[in-house]
Amino acid sequence: MSNQISAVDDILSEYQGLEAQLADPELHNDPSAARRVGKRYSQLQPIIRVHDELSAVRGDLEAAREMAHEDSEFAAEAERLAERQVELEEKLADLLAPRDPHDADDIVMEIKSGAGGEEAALFAGELARMYQRYAEKHGFVTEILGLSESDLGGVKDMTLSIKSKQPSADGAWSVFKFEGGVHRVQRVPVTESQGRIQTSAAGVLVYPEPDEVEAVEIDDKDLRVDVYRSSGKGGQGVNTTDSAVRITHLPTGIVVTCQKERSQIQNKARAMQVLAARLQQQMEEAADAEAAEGRAAQIRTMDRSERIRTYNWPENRISDHRIGYKSNNLDTVLNGDLEDLFTALQTAERNARLEAE
Repeated sequence: MSNQISAVDDILSEYQGLEAQLADPELHNDPSAARRVGKRYSQLQPIIRVHDELSAVRGDLEAAREMAHEDSEFAAEAERLAERQVELEEKLADLLAPRDPHDADDIVMEIKSGAGGEEAALFAGELARMYQRYAEKHGFVTEILGLSESDLGGVKDMTLSIKSKQPSADGAWSVFKFEGGVHRVQRVPVTESQGRIQTSAAGVLVYPEPDEVEAVEIDDKDLRVDVYRSSGKGGQGVNTTDSAVRITHLPTGIVVTCQKERSQIQNKARAMQVLAARLQQQMEEAADAEAAEGRAAQIRTMDRSERIRTYNWPENRISDHRIGYKSNNLDTVLNGDLEDLFTALQTAERNARLEAE
């Protein structure tokens, strides 16, 4: 309990400091700093609201118990307030539980078709639409940064950003971080004339894109920058100039592309942001792996070689192999109804974090 009180005191102090910063007109001359402070302020608000209500309930409960000695009608009120106090204490403990430090961040997602040729590309396209539909329903904004399509309109390679419309403690990373890995599909491909079920796969890579990427220095000599004509949807103008940019980071082999903007300069700047985020994530994962050596593997992994989920069309079934989740609603899941699956994954992660603590 004393640890919780100490944690709340620290948060109250930080919240008051952020409030003072936001009231200072000077802060808003720096949009990046203002966004960072505003984001943190929004993250702490749910904790402050619960804490304030809990304080009020505790005061009312004390008064109701005193009055109950003189008037029995207050006994029922005291009982109700006591139940509410327990609810709020549990809610506050939940809000103060250890969290992934990137949960509030926006993300970049890469989707690549794997084994299975055209069928894999069609499946990769369905995964992309699934994520876009979920994002649209839940207050996120998606933006396609790069796209390479197959002959039948599938996705060979797509890069998209997913951002929160409003700053929140539960940003895009808190939801989509579980999606990194190999997604396997079992169905009769449209290209199959014999009606045989085949298995193909798509790889998904997800990484946080913080407001400011720190601790990453990129040397120009480590980069190969290629420009090319944009392909894919985007209107007539998008295909008339060599504005798309592909950057290869030679030491790591990481390749990022951006073709969203009409300007080559803008595309290069955006691609550099994505590259910096990728490199930062790689550094953090290496540090986490070193720190976790000898411990049980965490629930989440970014390793695309790991098969995390199977989508079985004939049985309308989706199976997440990491937590043993199965559900026979594949049709609605592909339409963006991922709430039950994501809740199960978030619960498993939270339990793993509490056990680790």
